[in-house]
Amino acid sequence: MRGWWQDFTDLVLPAECGGCGRPRTVLCPECRAALSGAAPRRVRPVPEPPGLPEVHAAAPYADEVRATLLAHKERGALSLAGALGVALAGAVRAGLSSAGRDGRPVLLVPVPSARWAVRARGHDPVRRIALAAAGELRRGGTSARVAAVLRQRRAVADQSGLDSRRRRANLAGALEVTAGGARLLAGGRPVLVDDLITTGASLTEAARALREVITCGGGRTVVYAHSTREEMGERMAGSTGAVIRAAVIAAPPDSFEINRN
Repeated sequence: MRGWWQDFTDLVLPAECGGCGRPRTVLCPECRAALSGAAPRRVRPVPEPPGLPEVHAAAPYADEVRATLLAHKERGALSLAGALGVALAGAVRAGLSSAGRDGRPVLLVPVPSARWAVRARGHDPVRRIALAAAGELRRGGTSARVAAVLRQRRAVADQSGLDSRRRRANLAGALEVTAGGARLLAGGRPVLVDDLITTGASLTEAARALREVITCGGGRTVVYAHSTREEMGERMAGSTGAVIRAAVIAAPPDSFEINRN
């Protein structure tokens, strides 16, 4: 577990660039450009899991971007959260632009980490980045806040080493909306956020959990646990107009390539 003095030291005395290791800087200009210098784009993993929402990513998961994410997540370089939040906010804006104009506030819904992972790391990296992204969106004039309404309702295995099919099976039914979460989501535009997409299994399961709870007029909560994807989309459009989208900082390079044509 990290001590408060370690957090403070990271913030005021950056030892090296999180991306390339250049000394005495949190993130050098070149690594910052690799993270946020290009326009975010829509990404699709191959194979694309059924039920995956529309996902936009800020940068390919390679080289300096990969190193920056790992430095924040695994080595506790908390001073990187601001730059990562800027990148995530850009991906959120790209998804919102594709959806058209909408005056409702943006609700950033972090994909929850396993409790054991949060304890081991000493922090919740996705939630921290989501808070930074919400601040960046507000500074740009977009009403935004973090709605941490998802939680794990059962234990899941470590995803590393699992292929896409096994990841989907591992996560199927693992998430749920917290008590009162439906009320928090009412009237807003939910955007699922994560630091990285690989197979899409986590975002697919998170989207499923959100789609199960739809708040209708008069405060009623309707559960559509057995609807098809098409029926769910129609019902969501008819009740709240809240189409779930997702944004991440990074995605595999080939998930960008597939969208060029």
